[in-house]
Order: sequence, then structure tokens, then C-alpha cells
Amino acid sequence: MALKVGLIGLGLMGKPMGQNLLNAGFVLTVWNRTPEKAKDLADRGAHLAANPRDVASRSDVLIVIVSDPPAVEDVLWGANGAIDGLPPGSVLIDSSTISPELARRAAAACSERSVDYLDAPVTGGDWGAKKGELVFMIGGKENVLERVKPVLSVLGKKFFLLGPNGAGQTVKLAMNLLLALEVDALAESLALVTAGGVPGERLIDVMQSSMARATVLDVKAPSMLKNEFPSSFPLRLMHKDMRLALELARQKGLNLPAGEASYATYSAVKDKSKDDPDYAAVARFWSKP
Repeated sequence: MALKVGLIGLGLMGKPMGQNLLNAGFVLTVWNRTPEKAKDLADRGAHLAANPRDVASRSDVLIVIVSDPPAVEDVLWGANGAIDGLPPGSVLIDSSTISPELARRAAAACSERSVDYLDAPVTGGDWGAKKGELVFMIGGKENVLERVKPVLSVLGKKFFLLGPNGAGQTVKLAMNLLLALEVDALAESLALVTAGGVPGERLIDVMQSSMARATVLDVKAPSMLKNEFPSSFPLRLMHKDMRLALELARQKGLNLPAGEASYATYSAVKDKSKDDPDYAAVARFWSKP
């Protein structure tokens, strides 16, 4: 019998994930805080749940991918929360990006109900979600990962089991901090060459033939050169992930001076942005008014 899958969160990542699950033939139940975002999936055959607990009660595997820790707490423990609806023997996969501490708290709550838990944040952007080529960073048990591989294999291309619950979130926060630093560094370098009278395109030409090249910069450079920032990964979410990474560092007694400085730059741009841009919009910090 095919696994019954639940999905909570139908944003930039969740909605294409749901479409891929339907394409693969899974019985899918969905819920989103903004109900109209579920319409396309419902038109294609997904069942609409009344609330998170309702989704959970219908699921062998429940995937949660929402924006931040408060949203996770709300869908898991809020009114009609999913935790109380999960059947014994089911699996909760949280692909949101949250703190390792919150992941371990969710794992403990699941264990009390004979439910397995994986923290499994993803990378790959909305294009990776659409293509089913996400990369999962997973904290939890290997046998649980093997049980849900038929579901995850529809959504992603690589699955890194990194340690016990919380390990997936730890690696995701560290990786997003690195990506933020790389994009911030490119923005600074573009500001420098432009101030020096050289078109930014010339820097990109050289960078792409040097050790400075990185895939994320290949992706973000065109929008930075055009000063156009359609959102693939919103700046507000990268800002949140940087904050979580720096909070984790402080908990561990670790000083991250480059991360702190970059966070201040992202914060300044976020506070001034009237739209919801991609995090490459950090380049606006050096834009002339």
C-alpha cells in the first residue's frame, strides 16, 4: 500500500514539492495557513485538511516546511496542532529551517507518541524544488530515513544523514551562513570595482575563470548586475537563518566576526526594503539612492 503523505506549508518550496508528490502518485493531504495557496494542488487531487492536526491524522509521513521557528511551533503545538494528530508509527519530517534545539524538542514530543522524527532542512532553491532535485541535510536515525526514502526520493537527489536529531539543522544553518557571506562578499567586490570605474561585468568575467568562482555566485551575479531581485530565496528568510546561526554560535561560546558583520549588512537592507526581494538584494547596501 502506498504511503499516505501530508504536507504543511505551500510556499515557494512546499507547493512544488506537493506537485512532485502528486506526480509520483502519492495520496496527498495538504494544509496551508493561507488556504488559497492550496487550490492548485486541490484541483490536481490533493485532499484539503481543516487544520494541522487533521493533516497529521491522515498521514503515514508528514512533511512540514514553513517559514520560521514560531510557525513550526504553531503548526506542531498550537490550536489543533499536528503533534497530537500523528498516528503511532508515523514519521514527521521537518524541512523548515529552525534551531537544533527546537528540532530536538520536536523529536522528543514525537518519541512520547511512538512517532519517528527527522529534521531534514533542504537546499536547492525553488528551482530545485520544482525539479525534484533538492539536497536534504538530515538529523535522525538511519532506519527512519530508509523508511521514508520512497517519499524523499521524489523531492530530492541527495540525502546526507549527518547525525542525531538537530544535526541536520546545525549543518543547514552553517551552510546558509556561508552562502550569505559569499553573496555579501560579491556585492562588496562589485561595489569596489564600480567605484573604481570598471563595469561589474568585468569582475564577473574574471571571477568565473578563477578560484573565486562559486555556483551561488554564478546564480546571483546576473540579478546583482541588473539590480533586479526576484525572490528565489527571500532575504527575510536568509536574515532569519543568519540570526539562528549566530544564536547557536553564542550558545556554544563561539565568536563569528565575519558572520556578525554580514548580518548587520543584511539587516540594514532588510529594514529599508519595501518589497520582498531575494537575498542577493544585499547589494542594495551599496546602491546610490
